[in-house]
Amino acid sequence: MNINDLKNLLAEEFEVPEEAVTVDAHLFDDLEIDSIDAIDMLSRLRELTGIEVPADALKSLRTVGDVLTLIESR
Repeated sequence: MNINDLKNLLAEEFEVPEEAVTVDAHLFDDLEIDSIDAIDMLSRLRELTGIEVPADALKSLRTVGDVLTLIESR
């Protein structure tokens, strides 16, 4: 998964403007992804990538870059 894939996911599932999705964009402050949305995002990422991301990993996810790093590390 790359930044463009994540842009598409966030735009389609959470109505986030694609131009707002950058590596440095803060999930909660900049993109207005709340905790319920974050759980839904992890579920959708699991469906798309087959990578299991534990819910407690949410605590460490602050930016789009954090999400990409987490996925790459799995």
